[in-house]
Amino acid sequence: MIHGVVPPLCTPLTEDLEVDTASLERLTGFQLDAGVHGLFVGGSTGEVAQLTDAQRDTALRTVVATAAGQVPVLAGVIDTGTRRVIEHARRAARSGADAVVATAPFYVGVAEGETRAHYEALHAAVDVPVVAYDIPSNVGRKLSPDLLGDLARAGTIAAVKDSSGDLESFQRLLDAAEDSGAACLTGSETLADLAMARGAHGIVPGLGNVDPHGYVRLYEAARRGDQAAARAEQRRLTALFFALVEVADRRRVSRISAALGAFKAALAHRGVIAHPATQSPLLPLTAQESRAVAAVLDSAGLGPVRRADALSPGASNS
Repeated sequence: MIHGVVPPLCTPLTEDLEVDTASLERLTGFQLDAGVHGLFVGGSTGEVAQLTDAQRDTALRTVVATAAGQVPVLAGVIDTGTRRVIEHARRAARSGADAVVATAPFYVGVAEGETRAHYEALHAAVDVPVVAYDIPSNVGRKLSPDLLGDLARAGTIAAVKDSSGDLESFQRLLDAAEDSGAACLTGSETLADLAMARGAHGIVPGLGNVDPHGYVRLYEAARRGDQAAARAEQRRLTALFFALVEVADRRRVSRISAALGAFKAALAHRGVIAHPATQSPLLPLTAQESRAVAAVLDSAGLGPVRRADALSPGASNS
């Protein structure tokens, strides 16, 4: 079963907006060093909607090669319609992905029966597990817990990544998928302790790019039943999350640009990636905003990651 902390990796870019494979290798090594249990390439945090197909492939192959089987690698195969998603999924499987992650179809409105058929067709087309990705803020509609429970019990999906931020709906998902064998993962950076207390099998936090050690500590505390320690870690991570995502001038950039720009500026400040560039049309932070991000990290005690440690086990960088 897919479980644990599975960060949705940022896609580092060069100054000319191509995939920076050296930085992506360092980011992957940083996550492995922190003890994460899986890696998600090509999610919203990875700017999948802004990448070309060739860039998607480059990012996935880089992470698969760097992880070298240490943890499962999940590949986002997000696109508007079923045929396009299946094409992405087949390429991802050939590139070594251990599972593929797909949202519901979007751009055109679809009914629940069409969404069910979408996942059934994807499951039939590939030999790797399918993860349903529920992110209504980007797709425009929410996947119902009852549908996801049906798909889980039928073996069509192996897991759900819930990025709705709706804890009541997440509880309904846990109930609907109970005993199906499918994993229920929360995509919330700020409700992870509550989701774990409710029975979540893992966490997929964008902020995990910047502070993977913190989410691993939270997960391990929750797993051993130490709710006080999990709550304390969540408070610290929640404060860090809002301090970072509220740096950017929202009159200039969108919510997603503010978050991704802050994560990338933070990774650049920590020395994990070379450039904080974001893929167009998303805009990066300004130099002044990046200095504010650096100040937040310094206050949080998150200094530069030692390069020699970034790809070796056993070092502490948080």
